[in-house]
Amino acid sequence: MSAAFLPARSAAEAAAGAQHYPQASVYMVATPIGNLADLSLRALHVLGLVDAIACEDTRHTAGLLQAFGLHKPLLALHQHNEREAAQQVLERLRRGERVAFVSDAGTPGVSDPGARLCAEAQAQGFRCVPVPGASSVTTLLSVAGLTEGEGRFAFVGFLPAKGADRQRALDQLAQQPLASVLLEAPHRMASLAKDLAALGERRLTVGRELTKQFEQVVHLPCGGLAAWLSADASHGRGEFALLLHPPVAAGEDAEAALPPATTRALDLLLQELPLKTAVRLCADITGTPRNAVYQAALARRQQAGEQDA
Repeated sequence: MSAAFLPARSAAEAAAGAQHYPQASVYMVATPIGNLADLSLRALHVLGLVDAIACEDTRHTAGLLQAFGLHKPLLALHQHNEREAAQQVLERLRRGERVAFVSDAGTPGVSDPGARLCAEAQAQGFRCVPVPGASSVTTLLSVAGLTEGEGRFAFVGFLPAKGADRQRALDQLAQQPLASVLLEAPHRMASLAKDLAALGERRLTVGRELTKQFEQVVHLPCGGLAAWLSADASHGRGEFALLLHPPVAAGEDAEAALPPATTRALDLLLQELPLKTAVRLCADITGTPRNAVYQAALARRQQAGEQDA
């Protein structure tokens, strides 16, 4: 073992070596999403222990292993060949080998390949062992400032690229009562900003290049995302994780957020139409963000129910 790698490898052995690592198992190993130091000691120990490593990009993973003085057989397993490559992993498992799987960054199986591999291995009676570590989702959540009542969240990941599927996903997102975590590539951020603008003042936490040298976390209203992106060319670079905060709770706060003219229009429409139709027409007529109108309409329905009771 090279002296350059001795401290980290020795620390990994001391910290994780006593744990049981069953043979004929797939180890789903989380890798850094930008900062090499985020590789855990247990992950380092497992990568040194396994017989082979399946990975998204063999060149990328070879660089990671080289940084810690490791050399292992690498198998390419990515979104385009996961079903076929999983069979190679299964053959190794049948021989009693330990096989790790790593994505290019972060936790495998979360908007990355790995889920199909796990499903097929488990269907054949093999164990899948999680080795946790870096995740853009939990990294962003830790600094988003969600209060105790807002702590539950929905993981959305990447929205459909276009068409009816994307619009359907955006409509569901607008009505989601929980905080929602989105992932997005830099070349699609302008399109996402345009779509989220309809949510107006709803709070958004944007994580750009999380854990990397130029990491940036900003809090702004959905309607301000486009302006923030255009304010500095660097704002549109890198990988993004975004947290759409829960909508304003139904009640007085939701009602107070509406302009008086919107409130009057909503009251009239609710007297004659179903809630969703009234909300859509009110938003279209007044230009008020649909989500704000929807929350106010829910508050009115709730208050009417309490009065009837």
